[in-house]
Amino acid sequence: MRAINLEGINKPFELVEKPQPVLAAGEVLVQVKAAALNHRDVWIQYGKYFTKDYPAVLGSDGAGVVKALGEGVAADWLGREVLIDPTTDWGDNPQVQSRDFKVLGMPQDGAFADYVKVNAANLHPKPEHLRFEEAAALPLAGVTAYRALFSKCGLQAGEKVLVTGVGGGVALLALQFAVAAGAEVWVTSGSEEKLERAKALGAAGGINYRQPNWGKELKAQVGGFDVSIDGAGGEGFVQLVKLAKPGGRIGLYGGTTGMLGQLNPAEIFWKQLSIFGSTMGTSQDFAQMAAFVQEHQVRPVVDCIFPLEQAEQAMRYMEAGKQFGKIVLKVGE
Repeated sequence: MRAINLEGINKPFELVEKPQPVLAAGEVLVQVKAAALNHRDVWIQYGKYFTKDYPAVLGSDGAGVVKALGEGVAADWLGREVLIDPTTDWGDNPQVQSRDFKVLGMPQDGAFADYVKVNAANLHPKPEHLRFEEAAALPLAGVTAYRALFSKCGLQAGEKVLVTGVGGGVALLALQFAVAAGAEVWVTSGSEEKLERAKALGAAGGINYRQPNWGKELKAQVGGFDVSIDGAGGEGFVQLVKLAKPGGRIGLYGGTTGMLGQLNPAEIFWKQLSIFGSTMGTSQDFAQMAAFVQEHQVRPVVDCIFPLEQAEQAMRYMEAGKQFGKIVLKVGE
C-alpha cells in the first residue's frame, strides 16, 4: 500500500510503499478515502511534540470504508463508510485524559496511507450528508470544539459566544456548532476576508484583532460574552477576560501566541469567571459530536484538497496559515 512516511525530525514527508497492517482481535482495516492535516503533524515533523517515535506514518483524521475485520468484530461493520475517532486510552476520569492517552498517527501508524488499522470501538458511521473529504475534516477539530463549547463551557441557546482566530479548523467548527445550537456568535481574525466568510457561515459579526483597542470596540458593539472559545492565548486573552460577562466561561484549547499576558485577578474573581482548559475529548464527547453533526447537518469547511503524494506541499501550505478551513489529502477514490 502507499503511505506517507516521516523518517525523522526535520525530514520531508515522502510517499513510500508499506505492507498492509495486520489485524489483531477487535481491530478493523479501513481503506482511507480522505485524511485531514493538523498542526500536530508539523510539530511532529519539527520534533516539537511530546511523543517522538520515528519513522512514522502520521494522520489523525481519517474517513473511509471498512475492508477487513479482526476476530470478535461485528460482521455488520464490513463495507460501511466510517469516521474514525483517533484517540484511545482516555482513562476513567472524564475531566482529564490519562497518562496513557494516545492519538492516531504516532505512535500508531495513522491515516496518511491507503489503509489504517484501528480498534472497532473507534468507528462511527460517517454522517450521511458528508463527502469523505468533509468527514475527514471532523475528528480532532470537531471533538475539540465540541468539548470546549458544550462539555466544558456548557453553552446554551441564546447565549453570546466569541470565537477567536476564525479560519482554523477548530475555530470554524466552534462557530458552526454554536450557530447550530442557537447562540449569537461573534468572531475575531486578522483577515477582513475571513471575517466576511465567517458571517456567511452564520456569525453575527466580527472584528480584526490587528486593529488597536479591538477589545474595547467589540465591547461597545456587543456588551459582553457568555462564552469565549480561544486557541491562541497571549496578550489577546486579556481582552477575553475584559469581554466576559459576569459568570462568563472561557474555553482555552491552544496557545499559539504564548503566555496569557498581564491578567488582572480581580476581573476574574469579581466577575466569577470560569476558565476551562480543554483539548480533544472523550469517546462520549466524540460520539455526541458526530450525532450533533448528523442532527444539524453541519458541513465542515474544507479549504483545499491535495493528492496523497503531495503531503509535504500540503504541510507547507498549512504552515503558512492562510487557509480558511481544513486541508485534506485525497487518498482513495
